[in-house]
Amino acid sequence: MQKVIERFKNIVVQIATPYSTGTGFLLQEFQLIVTNEHVIRDNQQVVIHSKHIPKQLAKIVYLDAKYDLALLEVLDSIEGDSVPLGDSTKVVEGDFVLAIGHPFGLEFSATQGIVSSTILQRDEIYYFQHDAALNPGNSGGPLINKAGEIIGVNTFIIQNGNNIGFSLPINYLVETIKAFKEMNVDEAVRCSACSNFVGKKNLEGYFCKYCGSKIEMPSMAEVYEPIGISSTVENMLKELNYDVDLSRRGPNHWEVQKGSASINVSYYEKTGLIIGDAYLCKIPMENIKDLYTYLLRQNYTMEGLSFSVKENDIILSLLIYDQYLNTKTALHLFNYLFETADELDNVLVDEFGANWREIEN
Repeated sequence: MQKVIERFKNIVVQIATPYSTGTGFLLQEFQLIVTNEHVIRDNQQVVIHSKHIPKQLAKIVYLDAKYDLALLEVLDSIEGDSVPLGDSTKVVEGDFVLAIGHPFGLEFSATQGIVSSTILQRDEIYYFQHDAALNPGNSGGPLINKAGEIIGVNTFIIQNGNNIGFSLPINYLVETIKAFKEMNVDEAVRCSACSNFVGKKNLEGYFCKYCGSKIEMPSMAEVYEPIGISSTVENMLKELNYDVDLSRRGPNHWEVQKGSASINVSYYEKTGLIIGDAYLCKIPMENIKDLYTYLLRQNYTMEGLSFSVKENDIILSLLIYDQYLNTKTALHLFNYLFETADELDNVLVDEFGANWREIEN
């Protein structure tokens, strides 16, 4: 299965919005990314990213609350392997399956299991029940069979259900994409009341032409406006010339690149703590004592910053409580973190033999 997993690394993406994170997968032949509707709800566009796909914005072009499906159109054409789609009707209990996604914001994971049921019904929709572990962030990822075919879209789990996961059979997705393409419109939704596909030409004001239910197209979603500390953080990033839309990595979390350093900024509302973690480089296999000595000395002399080591990552961190943060102090402190990170990673590599981290686009 390793070859199958490697193949899917080229098409499975992380999805981030100001409200949530999840998984999606590229269907190269359609230049569309598939995910769950609940992952990208209340947004006009989202951030997508993977090891092989540069971080970029993707426009939401189709919403389907009934099947919990959404389709994203990438703003720039991207390359990826063309993966085969299976046939839901051929899946039987006991079949081997592989679930791929980005749980808890991790970069990539694959879990295996077997299909427990193909007849589970919920709101007149059939789902595959399986025991391949699904976790928060897996939503919208592909369910794959032994032949490397996509047979479902990972959709939901039973909380505390001991690896009981549910995936929408692929035939629902195939029918949806076919119908959307045949409409030849820029965006569409499936009406949650009558289940008809609705494009702008099928709207009467904000209402479905077929049944009169209120409809909200993807482009009608309100543009996200941060408030409070989130607004302060984003104003700071703008002042430092970072693309705020691309930096968002879920609720109160941002990620930017400064030189070779990857910097995560997180705000924890319950504790009031804002943390900036700059991932600089990785510890070497030799001369580790000299490196550690340098890090400890830097911790003694640096003002407001501290080094730590997590596994083999060397991290430079800034901590501040929200009551002390405004745009002016944020600019000063985080610019100091960013500039110091960009300077000291070179020192760690050149003078102490630390290893560069792989820079993601």
